[in-house]
Amino acid sequence: MTAGHTRWDPVAPTTPPQPGRGRLGAALATATAAGLLLSAAFPPLGWWPTAILGPALFLAAARRRDSRTVFGLGTAFGAAFFGPLLWWLTNLGPAPWAALTLVQALLLGLLSLTLPLLDRLPAWPLWAAGWWVTAEAIRSRVPLGGFPWGRLAFSQADAPALGWAAAGGAPAVSAVVALAAACLAALLTAPAARRRRRRAAASLAAACAALAGGTLLTPSADGGQRADVAVVQGNVPRGRSLAEQARADRVAENHLAATRDLARDVRAGRTPRPDVVLWPENAADRDPRTDPELARGIAAVVDDLGAPVVAGALLDAPGGRLFNTSLLWGPATGPGPYYAKQHLVPFGEYVPLRGVLGGLGDLPLVPRDFVPGTGPVRLDAGPVRLAPSICYEVAYDSQVRDAVRTGANLIAVPTNNATYMRDGNLAQPEQQLAMSRLRAVEHGRSVLVAATTGVSAVITPDGTVTAATRPWTRDVLTASVPLRTRATLATRLGPIPECVVVAATVAALALAIRRRGGAGS
Repeated sequence: MTAGHTRWDPVAPTTPPQPGRGRLGAALATATAAGLLLSAAFPPLGWWPTAILGPALFLAAARRRDSRTVFGLGTAFGAAFFGPLLWWLTNLGPAPWAALTLVQALLLGLLSLTLPLLDRLPAWPLWAAGWWVTAEAIRSRVPLGGFPWGRLAFSQADAPALGWAAAGGAPAVSAVVALAAACLAALLTAPAARRRRRRAAASLAAACAALAGGTLLTPSADGGQRADVAVVQGNVPRGRSLAEQARADRVAENHLAATRDLARDVRAGRTPRPDVVLWPENAADRDPRTDPELARGIAAVVDDLGAPVVAGALLDAPGGRLFNTSLLWGPATGPGPYYAKQHLVPFGEYVPLRGVLGGLGDLPLVPRDFVPGTGPVRLDAGPVRLAPSICYEVAYDSQVRDAVRTGANLIAVPTNNATYMRDGNLAQPEQQLAMSRLRAVEHGRSVLVAATTGVSAVITPDGTVTAATRPWTRDVLTASVPLRTRATLATRLGPIPECVVVAATVAALALAIRRRGGAGS
């Protein structure tokens, strides 16, 4: 070491002054602004470039700081991100929105505790991107089965990075976006030395080029066998209280009426007879296998149409509980196989600690817990091999992937968003639609979204929405869609890309801990 000069050792426990070491108040303001920018990347705004800018500002604010400070910054960032992102949850009341926002913000703060360790390693942007993918993997699994909402990948439905879903699924999309953000953060916090700044700028350019390369990976929209399909949106009355919605008994009749209209159009030659008709989640609001009146109504319209209907139905389960299902009902054959939703919504489809929490707020409106399904079920209708993913499940990589791996050539996303749209807010259905678009690209399959009150849509394998309904209307979408059978690389690799990134990040953390221990001995 030359006399009169010091050299920073990235392994040493002490850190030198850097541009990111400013006052805590300024850092908190930056982290808060970063969270707001990231929320703007998601629908309804959909400003996808801010999915790079927001995380970049947070990572820059967190650099060269101790773990306690980074915990506060991560929590502030998480609150500013999840608060606006989940604002649609206020339709259930302020308490559910505030509780979920707080849980997710604290979880992100806890996960941020590891960032100072990664900050000590060479090639920091790679490890920061790995940290982001790892944090999303953890959030998607815990607590209570996880909450995948808000992953970077789900903000990229209109971005060049979307094509990476076909290669490595949602984790690959999140990884390239997070890498661009980390490289931008590295540039923002780079020392004044021209060489260091040039290196950081080159890394950012390379990361942006990789992100743009996703356009080369996007599946084509056409090719292969085709099928005629119909998506029914029956609608329900709008603007009622939660208690009134829980007592609704018109939803099944609305979907029967809309399907009868479709049958008249088929008989009149105005539309081709569909190979399959998709109803939304909960469109049959009671068990049609045991309710004679509902069974007669569905049988009559299915026989009149001459095409099978996949109906969202609540089926009776043992112990007085319920299954949330997609039930295949064929002409003349009646009710057949069904898929039961596996990822149930906590406090919506079951109440954890019911004996303690069951009487709070609106939870008495969930008098019976649902029973989760045990695995994927493919529903076959003529040339269609349907993979159902009910509502909330489309956010879970493994559920959609396992359904496609049954040999499905078409993905169905029946959903019921009415509760979250009562104030006119379309953020929830639009965010879910963006997830469905990513799944189309990830697995190279057409996707049908059937929503009770909107937004229903037809999506081609390149993620393009070719038809969509308006909210709070009764409508039927008809389309000819390609039926793909070839598996994308993402479908074949499954969880491997995410596991590799997580394993590498954990190994880097272990190395950083070991080096810190060695430097302090």
